[in-house]
Amino acid sequence: MSRRKLLVPEAREAMDQLKARVSGVNDPKEAKFEAAREQGIPLDKGYNGKLTSEQAGKIGGRMGGNMVKELVRMAQENLNKK
Repeated sequence: MSRRKLLVPEAREAMDQLKARVSGVNDPKEAKFEAAREQGIPLDKGYNGKLTSEQAGKIGGRMGGNMVKELVRMAQENLNKK
């Protein structure tokens, strides 16, 4: 699993939990496999050199997009409480 450098390293655990929640899995390491499964992309544990860049982008794009949507929803909810 690729580990991107976060601006706030202390946020890693919370971001991993968010990734798992929006993917509908318990383990954030399984999130990309769930996203691939939903789109019919054959993602294996280990080497995935056979994937096209389009397929790889669909997996990451879907996860990232869903995470952003959830963060926006959470922010709106938080603003409404104030």
